[in-house]
Amino acid sequence: MKTDVAIIGAGPAGLMLGHLLRQQGIGAVVVERQSADYVLGRIRAGVLEQVTVDILNELGLGNRMKQEGLPHEGFFLADGERLIHIDIAELTGGSKVMVYGQTEVTRDLMDAAKDRDLEVVYEAKDVALHEIDTERPYLTYQKDGQEHRIDARFIAGCDGFHGPSRKAIPDSVGKTFERVYPFGWLGILSDVPPCNDELIYANHSNGFALASMRSQTRSRYYIQVPLDEKIENWSDDRLWDELSIRLGPEAGSRITRGPALEKSIAPLRSFVFEPMRYKSLFLAGDAAHIVPPTGAKGLNLASSDVAYLSRAFVSFFQDSKTDGIDTYSQTALARVWKSERFSWSLTSLMHRFPDDGEFGRRMQVSELDYIASSRAAQTAIAENYVGLPL
Repeated sequence: MKTDVAIIGAGPAGLMLGHLLRQQGIGAVVVERQSADYVLGRIRAGVLEQVTVDILNELGLGNRMKQEGLPHEGFFLADGERLIHIDIAELTGGSKVMVYGQTEVTRDLMDAAKDRDLEVVYEAKDVALHEIDTERPYLTYQKDGQEHRIDARFIAGCDGFHGPSRKAIPDSVGKTFERVYPFGWLGILSDVPPCNDELIYANHSNGFALASMRSQTRSRYYIQVPLDEKIENWSDDRLWDELSIRLGPEAGSRITRGPALEKSIAPLRSFVFEPMRYKSLFLAGDAAHIVPPTGAKGLNLASSDVAYLSRAFVSFFQDSKTDGIDTYSQTALARVWKSERFSWSLTSLMHRFPDDGEFGRRMQVSELDYIASSRAAQTAIAENYVGLPL
């Protein structure tokens, strides 16, 4: 099989890129090692910046998002006693975010693939990259007991943190920057109405908590737990009790309890790999960077990568220009590091760190006091939360 761009990974980044390229008449094939059902079963983020909303609308795939998504004009920071409102619409001149689950974004992209001539190969095992340092790279993979090959001009690695793409870049070329946090998020998904009409990020002496939602009838909550915590130690009742404490009396009293549809613990890390291009291989999304979920930047950073990369490929194939692909890594990383900074700073502000002690706690309280009384501080948070311009 031959194509212009071979894309590894059928998450939102890979599917978005494939759709954007096919929309411009550029050949693209997506290969994914998991089944379609497995990909849809992954529970992920649900706050979309304008860049992600714009891509879905540009592709003509935003109708369900407009009908079912929840536009948000603000969010709250909490310190266990009070709620500090960050009015992002007022502070940024009308900008909003959209609450619409990553699973739903993926579903919309999946459902449109066949009608839009985007070929997606699921359950492609043992994907391997070959000759990426030439202008004739190719992929091989196993499916149905046979080896398959895709020849392409470029390969786009959208295959997440554990995929083969980043590993194909020589150690002498790549550099990793990483911080692993000493805690994780224990999350619960439940078909109950949310306790608040906007997200709440809470800093409590017991640890961080987040009140979020996927719809008006489905809620997503998280609490900070040690990395070695066992999920079996947390019954639904114990988790609801702890959420009521950490979110504070006002929000806690409005929690509606219900059985867990899904419960899991996710570790947190900040991670950046440079460069995001090596010869004929380009990285996008989690293959190149991970942010802690505080601030909801993961999917949105993948979307900005895809926006830059699709423009670069279109310019190359339609106009024979190389400036876009030549500057892709530098351009994407400039936005990546700004988003990493925001996610790291909000994580540092809202979580309890084992070694910080009472001094660290007092610094967090002082910072929250400052944010509560400073329009300038709230504006800086709001600008980063809605997403910096491309």
